[in-house]
Amino acid sequence: MKAMVFHSDRPAMEPPLAGEEVDTPVPRDDEILVRVDKCGVCRTDLHIVDRDLPSLRPTIIPGHEIVGEVSDVGESVRSFNRGDVAGIPWLHRTCGHCEYCTTGRENLCEIKVFTGYSVDGGYAEYATALEAYAFPLPPGDRAAQAPLLCAGIIGYRALKVALPRPGGRIGFFGFGGSAHLALQLAAKLGYQTVAYTRNQAHYDLAQRLGASEVVLSQENRSSYPHPTLDAAVVFAPAGEVVLQALHELKKGGTLSIAAIHMSPIPAIDYDRLLFGERRIVSVEANTRDDAREFLELADRFGIQSTVSVLPLTSANDALTELRTGRVSGALVLDCQ
Repeated sequence: MKAMVFHSDRPAMEPPLAGEEVDTPVPRDDEILVRVDKCGVCRTDLHIVDRDLPSLRPTIIPGHEIVGEVSDVGESVRSFNRGDVAGIPWLHRTCGHCEYCTTGRENLCEIKVFTGYSVDGGYAEYATALEAYAFPLPPGDRAAQAPLLCAGIIGYRALKVALPRPGGRIGFFGFGGSAHLALQLAAKLGYQTVAYTRNQAHYDLAQRLGASEVVLSQENRSSYPHPTLDAAVVFAPAGEVVLQALHELKKGGTLSIAAIHMSPIPAIDYDRLLFGERRIVSVEANTRDDAREFLELADRFGIQSTVSVLPLTSANDALTELRTGRVSGALVLDCQ
C-alpha cells in the first residue's frame, strides 16, 4: 500500500515524510482493517515530525483522525462488519487494569498506545485499530468527519473540564482545528463564546461560525481589559498565550490547556492572575467515553468541520501549511 512515512533519523532540512510502498497491515484477532478514505492533519502530527515529541520508533506512519470503510475484521470482532464506516482516533489502547483505567481515567494510563505515534496511523491507504477503540460513524462527508476524531474530541474534553455556570462566557485562544469545533458545541449548549486570534482568516472563520465576539489580539499587548471570561481554553502551543488567557479570566474561572506540547509559560503573577480561586488544568488525551459523548453531540447538533482536502502525496505540504499558521479550520488528506 502507499504510505507517507516519517523516519526519525531523517535530516531536519529535508521534508519529514517520504512516500513509500509498505506492506498492508493484517488485522489481529481483536482488530479491524480500515481502508482509509480520509485522514485529518493534526498539530500533534506536526509535533511528531518536528521532534517536539520524542520518537518512539525508527519509522512511523502518522495520522490519527482516520475515517474509512472496514475491509476486514479479526475473528473475535463482533461490533463491526465489512463495509461499515469506522473512525480511528488518537487513543489506540490502554492497559485496562491500572488505577487510572479502573477509575474512568484511561487517558492517564501510563502505558497507553497512540495511533500514528506508537503504532502506524492513517497517512496511508489502510490502517488497523482495536475493535474496542474504534467508533462507528454515520453516513456523511468523510472529510468533514475526520477532524472530529481528535480535534473535536480533545476540544470537547478541554471544554468539559473548564465549563462555567450555564450561559457563562468562554474564551477560545488559538483558533485552529479544535477551537472551531469546540466553539460551535459551546454555542449549541447555550454558552457565550469569544474567539481570540492573531490571524485574520481565523477571525473571519470565527465570525462565520457565530462566535458571540471575536478578538483580533496583537502581540505585546501593553494592557488587558477587565476580566470578562468565566472559563477559557488554550489550544495554541505557546506559553505566553496562557498569560493572555489568565489576564481575561474572572475569579473562580477555569483555564484548560489542550496541548500535548507547549513552549515554556512565562512567570505568572500569582496575586494578579491566579489568586481568586482561578484554576489551570491541562488536558491529556481523552477517554473513549469522551469520544462517544462528543460524536453523539456532534451528530445531534450538526457540528461542521471547515476543511481543505489535499491528496495523500501532499502530506508534507499540509504539515508546512499547519506549521506556518495558514490553515483556516482543518486540513484533511485524501488517502485513496
